Amino acid sequence: MTHNRTPELKFSDNPDEEDENINKKTGIACDRLRKAVKECLKQSDCVQVDRRSAKECVKNGRDDGSVPEKCFSLLTTLYQCKTSMIDRRARFRGRKGDL
Repeated sequence: MTHNRTPELKFSDNPDEEDENINKKTGIACDRLRKAVKECLKQSDCVQVDRRSAKECVKNGRDDGSVPEKCFSLLTTLYQCKTSMIDRRARFRGRKGDL
């Protein structure tokens, strides 16, 4: 007896539905924050206009101003959230920056 438990992927052209998908809890640590960083980078001029990869944009985007500062602050918060997962004290305090 095999159970297929892979989640269904839903794609839509409606941006409101995508916003709702970002805010859903998935049970994965820091997932909503990761999705927020991803969306911020996808909407930046670096990706949209310059057609560079997100990795290149994070590396060089602050210097040329093509990535908003909001994306970098979200990235910093994501880093704090991920590092707090391995911090033993955070087990009692909760994850930092998790949405």
